[in-house]
Amino acid sequence: MHVVSSGLPDESPSGLSHWDMHTSEVEPPNDQQHPVKWYRSSIFNITIVGLCSFACPGIWSAMNSLGAGGAASPNLINAANAITFSLMVLSSYLSSALMYFVGVKGALIFGCIGYAPFAAGLYTNNRYGNEWFVLLGAALCGISAGVFWSAEASIAIAYPEPWNRGKALGYWLSFKLFAQMLGGAINLGLNANNDQAGQVSYTVFLVFIAIQAAGPFIGFLLNSPDKVERKDGKKVDLTITQNPWREIQATTKLFFTKKFLLLLLWIGNAVFSESVFFTYLAMWFSVRSRALGSLMSGIVPVIAGNMLGYWLDWGSISLKIRGRVGFWTLVIFQGAWWTWATVLVTRFKETKPTFDWMTPGFGAAFGVFVFLAVSFQLNYLFSYFIVHNIAQSDEEIIRYAALLRGTESAWQALSYGLESLTLFTATGGVYMSFALWALAIYPTWHLLRHFGVHQPFAGDESFPASIERVNEKGVISSETSSGDEAGNEKAVKA
Repeated sequence: MHVVSSGLPDESPSGLSHWDMHTSEVEPPNDQQHPVKWYRSSIFNITIVGLCSFACPGIWSAMNSLGAGGAASPNLINAANAITFSLMVLSSYLSSALMYFVGVKGALIFGCIGYAPFAAGLYTNNRYGNEWFVLLGAALCGISAGVFWSAEASIAIAYPEPWNRGKALGYWLSFKLFAQMLGGAINLGLNANNDQAGQVSYTVFLVFIAIQAAGPFIGFLLNSPDKVERKDGKKVDLTITQNPWREIQATTKLFFTKKFLLLLLWIGNAVFSESVFFTYLAMWFSVRSRALGSLMSGIVPVIAGNMLGYWLDWGSISLKIRGRVGFWTLVIFQGAWWTWATVLVTRFKETKPTFDWMTPGFGAAFGVFVFLAVSFQLNYLFSYFIVHNIAQSDEEIIRYAALLRGTESAWQALSYGLESLTLFTATGGVYMSFALWALAIYPTWHLLRHFGVHQPFAGDESFPASIERVNEKGVISSETSSGDEAGNEKAVKA
């Protein structure tokens, strides 16, 4: 029997990334799984990371989902968010070097520290009109949050068993949305009778500050990678062994690989929209409608995100099919939502409405906000699916996570910075998001079309060559040859 070529294939025909070639994506029977202590299990640790995500970026998103941090005007808050994300570019980039000193657990705890000061700044602005504390809190948040984002992403990708990765990603990302739901429910209860435009009650921020202050203490419950017990028996190793300068060099080199450069526009397409649809909510809706929006932008994406996670983990379907169906479904529906939003904001620029849930036309105006929030969650999750499938080692997971979160931060800094400009706020964000969606399709497809298909990836020799032998029963074995880097085809006898 003849077999496939090497080359680009970061994936075997079974859908496994190269570094995980010998581990099945299909869950084995219970009697073939390794016993694990519940407090060392991957699901326990993903829950802890999820709770940290709930308390810190989740509550941050809950404040954001009120529309411009609950403020009457979005400009100051969008400027503060631009500061946060600008600093997160740097802190994300340096996070793998920091992990050399404190490990991934220490990085997670450090990353939780800066969120509460930003919530406190929003409180003082909401109650007393103070502005400088908002900007200081935003800076402190940016310094720590980039490290948090990189650490949590590394844990969420590396800790779970292969057959649980997609579900674990959906589960982890759900916690952030649970925070939005909590924030929305609190705010809706406090503002249910406020059908006018304006800012939300400052009492909401006292609750948010208390929750965010608990984040670092929750982080202490996380197991270090060497203590995690997985049902496939594989040890998790997220140790950075190189000195910090060499680690920074390795991360920089990875950024300029063709694989990651092809992903840049998809990352922008995924995250640029967050400031756009939350500013849309702040501009065109009453306080209680914004509260309803913060609630619904949690509930519906949680359902959709976990459905996508289960699809991406469906081991009986090839990686090629899972990746392509997921990608084109996201592309088609997101194109429809941006078309819808473009029509609406162009109209609203002239009519300048304020929608309450009793106002005619509320459903059409509000619905696109919910669907854009869903698209944000799905694109976000799919980005991690892509990163998992291009990473070749546990160390690369940390580096890719740092690059992914840093690139996200750069796009969001740009997004919030532009949204803070009055001339751009009403329509510019939607128009630019629509353009990003269109521009991201081809390069992302050019990367993703190789998943599960053994073809050379011209211009990028970062994948080691592999020879795969497939017998009549579909069992795969793999050998890696450091001398085959150009995708040479080899035929072997079964």
